[in-house]
Amino acid sequence: MSELTRTTPTPFFPDFRPLDVKAGGVRFAGVIGGHGAPVLLLHGYPQTHIAWRRIAPTLALAHTVIIPDLPGYGSSQISRTTPRWTKRRVGNALVSLMEQLGHKRFSVVGHDRGARAGYRMALDYPERITVFASLAVVPTLDALTSMDFRGATKAFHWFLLGQQADLPERLLAADPDAFIDFALEKMTEGREVIEAAAMEAYRAAFRRPSVRQAMIEDYRAALDEDLAMDEADFAACRKLSCPVLVLWPDADHADNRPTPIEIWRSWATDVTGSSTRGGHLQPEDASEQVLAALVPFLRAQKFNDI
Repeated sequence: MSELTRTTPTPFFPDFRPLDVKAGGVRFAGVIGGHGAPVLLLHGYPQTHIAWRRIAPTLALAHTVIIPDLPGYGSSQISRTTPRWTKRRVGNALVSLMEQLGHKRFSVVGHDRGARAGYRMALDYPERITVFASLAVVPTLDALTSMDFRGATKAFHWFLLGQQADLPERLLAADPDAFIDFALEKMTEGREVIEAAAMEAYRAAFRRPSVRQAMIEDYRAALDEDLAMDEADFAACRKLSCPVLVLWPDADHADNRPTPIEIWRSWATDVTGSSTRGGHLQPEDASEQVLAALVPFLRAQKFNDI
């Protein structure tokens, strides 16, 4: 185990200790807390590990909860920017992180970009991932091939950040606060979901050029290598072997389209789930409903060799 103290515990997780671990080419920052079967929580764009502040304390009552910033996001520092940080490379680093912490097998709960890293891990490391929960996400292949102009307008950042260098870099550098404020306002539909302290923490991270660069490369990978991996897996009929919980916000789903559960059943054999109220930021916008589904789902799983 290699766990160092870099910062004092964050006020967002008063009962957790700092996470500072070098693994897989990343110096992972975040927090860790609780006792029991290990659960890895993975945040989304454009956030940091504090996105789980309303979820983690309850899970920590029965689990060891590990909450890193994704590679390059927040305070997690990447040692090399090439080759690109695809979801496979992110997954490899996260598995290395969990090994450093002494966890050979663990469950994964991911929201947004974290869910994309999570399902890639579950496909690449079926022997490691006991269960997987996907919040607000269907596989990249399905998300892109089913998107119409309304979806593209809502998910504008996919195609803006996915442009080649250095247009996104220049545009985001012009006014970082305005960009992240706009992005989060679209995700919350203008509702006051994120309190001032958390919003300022997201802004502070986004002001750093290295963080913005990591997010841009994340979306470039999505439209390139990540999509190609999904296409190859789908063609080969590869599926997640672990139980999968799917939670999606009502605001993200059109009534005339297959539900996320139906989509995920093309990728996994054991899929359950339901919708939640509110918008895209489920861990913050619908934390009670997320916990109502997550707690029994995680409790039902059998952990061996953890």
